[in-house]
This record gives sequence, C-alpha cells and structure tokens, in this order.
Amino acid sequence: MRNCDLWKESKFVFHKGHWRHTKDPSELTPASRLIAQLVVEKYETYLPQWAHGRLGDFGCGKVPFYGIYRDRVSAIVCADWPQSLHANPHLDVYCDLNSGLPFRDGVFNCIILSDVLEHLATPSLALAEFNRVLCRGGVLVLNTPFFYWLHETPHDYYRYTEFALRHLLQQAGLSSVTVEALGGSPEIFCDFMAKHLARLPLCGRWLAAALCELALFLRRFSLWQNFSHTTAKAFPLGYFVVAQKS
Repeated sequence: MRNCDLWKESKFVFHKGHWRHTKDPSELTPASRLIAQLVVEKYETYLPQWAHGRLGDFGCGKVPFYGIYRDRVSAIVCADWPQSLHANPHLDVYCDLNSGLPFRDGVFNCIILSDVLEHLATPSLALAEFNRVLCRGGVLVLNTPFFYWLHETPHDYYRYTEFALRHLLQQAGLSSVTVEALGGSPEIFCDFMAKHLARLPLCGRWLAAALCELALFLRRFSLWQNFSHTTAKAFPLGYFVVAQKS
C-alpha cells in the first residue's frame, strides 16, 4: 500500500474502542450512516479472525478498513479501477476488476471486496479470478447490498440473493464460510426513508442523519433486534460474506 503514513480515517472512524461510521458528510452521505454501521460492525468482527499474511483490498476507495487490518497482515496491495469515484493516493495497481487481475496465482491470503460485487459486469469471471489469486486456505471477505438504491451508475449491475451468492462462490471454487444478512425490514425502511428525506431542500440531510442515528439507537433494544432478525431472511438490506479457497 502506497503512502501508508498519509492514511486518514474516512468512511469509518475509531471511537471509544470500536469502529463506527463517520459523521463527516464529505466522507459518507448522512442517509447512508445506517448501512455503513452495519457493514463496519461485520468487518470489525470477522477481519481479526481472517485477515493475515498478504492482503488484497480490491475496489478499495480510500481504504476505509485499513485501521482494522493493518496490524494483522504482513503486506497490503490496494487495487481499484481508474474510473472509480473515490480518489485515493494509496493505490498500488489500477485495474479493471471485470478483466483478468494482474497478479500471479496464489499470492493473497485474504481479499477484501467491499461494496464492489454489484459493480462487476461479469461476476462469475471476477470471482474465478479472485479464487485464482488466493492461496490455498485463503479467504474472500465481501459485502454487497440487496434492497438498496442504484449508486455509482451506470456501473451498478446486480443485486444478489443469499442463494445466488452461494452458487456463484461454489462455481468459482470457493466454499462459503458465512453468508449473513445485513439488517432486515426495519433497516430497509429507515434506509429507504433516509435516502428520500435527504433529497428535501434545506433540512433534508439533517433529517436523514437524524433518522439513521435514531435507527442505530433503537437497534440496542431486543424488540428491534428480534424484528430485524426474523425479517432478515426474506428482506435483507444487504449481505456480508466470508468464503474460503480449499
């Protein structure tokens, strides 16, 4: 990873012993605070277990998870496509993730693919490439939205069910270790409302931020947790996946 000493917290910040979404609107739109928090909680939980050795952060943007994995790996390679919306001085490789990866076989112990799979026009070929560059026992850690608005258009191609994800991973030669829903019906409702409130003039972004923060507060209570858990199977806001190369 280039310019490690210049890295700064962006989409996520370390606060009171945990990683959480930033409140800086220049790094994260207020309407996306809820889903960002769901995502970072999963990475904070799973990366300590799976991140080791040589790590590839693909479609990395500003490398928002660097603070979580930097002390757990021996080398980091950051790759992104040239047309990405996220300018970043840390890239080692510019490459089209829809094409063959410019790495030799079996060089990575861990690959991170956050909010990228939905932007890959040929997911089967891309996942086969990720499998190729992983070493035996290496893992692919990813998240992808499901009930979610179109973003970074026109390069937003797919939404995947749990079954599609498992099928695509198996086709690529990867075994799914975990496929977990990110939120359920209450999170979908709040994300949907926040995205629309944010479009209102003057107070829209403030209202969107307030709704997301309210949802994050209510997630502490068992009634919300139970409703979210029981609805997540049929109404997931997104998915978090860990898959391993055998």
